[in-house]
Amino acid sequence: MVQRSRHHKRQTMTETPVEDMSFEAAMAELEAVLSKLERGDVALDESITLYERGALLKARCETKLKEAEEKVAAITLDAEGKPSGLKPVEGL
Repeated sequence: MVQRSRHHKRQTMTETPVEDMSFEAAMAELEAVLSKLERGDVALDESITLYERGALLKARCETKLKEAEEKVAAITLDAEGKPSGLKPVEGL
């Protein structure tokens, strides 16, 4: 029964399209993928699939972090150092 539970988790983990994931979801799944790969107890084919999924998840995390950095960079401060608005960010 434990094996079935693990199998179900693996299926759920790979069903969500990476491009639809939040940063937190992508990071959590990336950590799970890395954990499986580090254990080394998966078949070669599954290792390749996990590695490919991990690469996509890593790219998603990097994209979401860049988006967040650009939003933070766009916040303007008033004379007292308080957020007063947003300035346009090139490319967005």
